[in-house]
Amino acid sequence: MGPLLRAAILSAALLLSVVVSGEAHGIGDFLNIFRPRNEHDYFHNANQGQQEEENVRPRASDQQNLITAPVSRSGLMKVPARSAPTAAAKDTVVLPVDNAAGFPGAWSTVTENAGVSAMHMVIMRNDRAVMFDTVTTGPSLLRLPKGNCRLDLRSKEPGAQDCAAHAVEFDYATGGIRALKILTDVWCSSGALDADGNLVQTGGYFEGEKVVRYLSPCASCDWREYPASLAEGRWYGTQQALPDGRSIVLGGRRAFSYEFVPAEGQKNAQATNLQILRDTTDDVENNLYPFVHLLTDGTLFIFANDRSIVFNYQTGQVVRELPVLPGGGRNYPASGMSALLPIDLRRGADAVSPEVIVCGGTPKNAFRLGEANQFNPALRDCARINPLKPDARWAIDQMPVSRTMGDLLILPSGDLLMLNGAARGCSGWGFARQPVLTPLLYSPRQPRGSRFRALAATTIARMYHATSAVLPDATVLVAGSNTNSAYNFTGVDFPTEVRVERFTPPYLSPERAANRPAIELGTVPGGGMAYGSRFTFQFSTPAQAVAEADIKVTMYAPPFTTHGYSMNQRLVVLSVADFDAHWNRYTITVDAPGKPEIAPPGYYLLYVMAKGVPSKAAWVKVHK
Repeated sequence: MGPLLRAAILSAALLLSVVVSGEAHGIGDFLNIFRPRNEHDYFHNANQGQQEEENVRPRASDQQNLITAPVSRSGLMKVPARSAPTAAAKDTVVLPVDNAAGFPGAWSTVTENAGVSAMHMVIMRNDRAVMFDTVTTGPSLLRLPKGNCRLDLRSKEPGAQDCAAHAVEFDYATGGIRALKILTDVWCSSGALDADGNLVQTGGYFEGEKVVRYLSPCASCDWREYPASLAEGRWYGTQQALPDGRSIVLGGRRAFSYEFVPAEGQKNAQATNLQILRDTTDDVENNLYPFVHLLTDGTLFIFANDRSIVFNYQTGQVVRELPVLPGGGRNYPASGMSALLPIDLRRGADAVSPEVIVCGGTPKNAFRLGEANQFNPALRDCARINPLKPDARWAIDQMPVSRTMGDLLILPSGDLLMLNGAARGCSGWGFARQPVLTPLLYSPRQPRGSRFRALAATTIARMYHATSAVLPDATVLVAGSNTNSAYNFTGVDFPTEVRVERFTPPYLSPERAANRPAIELGTVPGGGMAYGSRFTFQFSTPAQAVAEADIKVTMYAPPFTTHGYSMNQRLVVLSVADFDAHWNRYTITVDAPGKPEIAPPGYYLLYVMAKGVPSKAAWVKVHK
């Protein structure tokens, strides 16, 4: 059956279901899924269903106070007092901590006020986190330097300025912040790090939907923006780094296509149709921010709603259609989680069998129910598939708790960390309840049914627009969460979050500190790691001696994280070619990945694991 016929049958079936169901959503509603939706559809619960004028952003009760509040010399404002927790805020999910395996992790506060709520986050090679929000939500808690305001292109007043900072460079070691100046709206945008460690960032909303932005890692760098660079608007699109150093951007609201991100300052004339994005669009979409993973043969795994394909972006051909993953929607606004499981090169590149995991999400009607302030349980299943196997099938496991809007991070050990999110509802302002405070450790090498461990819970709800990132010291940075249409700290169930936390995973337990290795940075080759070469460096352990069998070397590609999806996240386990011990000091040689399909060019975090304990990472450039 061809894709056009399949799409026609799907459309007819959906139209028939609308007529037969007798629900309030008519045929016009269904046809509207292929037309631009009004911005206010997504402010629905935030405004208690009240309609506002076209192109007027909603205002929350704290907004005027933020405009007039005193500002410190650094431009940072004091966090307004939060109102007392509501019944909804107290209705959280905390699982019993699994202490059987020892230390369950620990939480600490990095700062009480980052200035912005981190809708998007990426870790840069200068050991800073870049965190940014949309300009749509109005004033943040940080002001741009005097005389450096941005032009508010959406204001009805010509020449109006916006003096709030909507992006920061965050020093996660000290909590220090530096305001960055975004010119166009980055609401629900996408990004990737290029081969030189620059952030290449695409799309957004309104005037920002076709913009390509660049940010380099330096103490004085700021955004460089190029309007009209993309052929189609990319609002809720996904960006994936490719083996040749380019990026591809796919999807977005009403963008059933893909295109390659043009060189800096250049423009695309047209995009290319990608039929799966149209075929999987239902009445509330459920296929935005499609999951995209670069497979080890150079093809792309693309997952949208409940369907997936293996796609050859060089020829534009679908290589394989994979089985449907039943149960519900997995992409925005259903907002499940996905990652490419670690690529282990220790058995040789020919033995590599890439595997994708997809967890959580919601029933497909969750957004519709949310419009009526009904919040059904999220999905509990976790599914894995090897897309390159001709007979690929989903293998289903069950999480201890339902989860939507969670983050899924690959730790240096090769285990995965699930955190943030909610047990009921879906993505959207005011569309979720029951924040899940308990992170889960997922061990992919354990047998099915024994892979999950409940860890120490946070006390801060992180739901819609929350983010997280693995840091070079092997801890996890956690920030963001704003279920409101503006920065609002009073009179709401879930106040805007500007606090930033650090989670210390179980592998850094105090009793295992004597095993923690330390890479000697002066021995790490400054020229980086060339494909197919050998890479030698030294490390030490503070007390206990280790043998080669105790050692694992991994390299991690820092992702661009937003809306529960970490784009371009990748962990590669390297093969050890030589190991030489001198008391507690060691010289180790590893084999670099043989080709960029295994690890696209760029800067990686190189970790040494000794008896299950990670070192602090060294930044290493992987190149031809």
